[in-house]
Amino acid sequence: MNPFFDALGQNWVDAAQRRGAAITKPALDSRVALELLELARVAAHTQERRFAPLTCYLAGVAAERLRAAEPGIDEATLAEFILEVRQRLEREVPGL
Repeated sequence: MNPFFDALGQNWVDAAQRRGAAITKPALDSRVALELLELARVAAHTQERRFAPLTCYLAGVAAERLRAAEPGIDEATLAEFILEVRQRLEREVPGL
């Protein structure tokens, strides 16, 4: 996506390796990134601001569980998955 996230992905690989695990370098799809940013915005405005990062963390956990349940799922489908939940949160707060 950009140099910061490329380097961050390698940092996760290196940290896992130091713990004896080999993981593939995580990458961030631009569509998924946009939906995560929007999800964080909604969480920050509908709950407490500090909930935004935790909301995105849970989105990542849920996305990986969906990927495990549906092998071969594409990034566009993951973005739509996040979008669906974000839109539900937005409907719960009038005027957002």
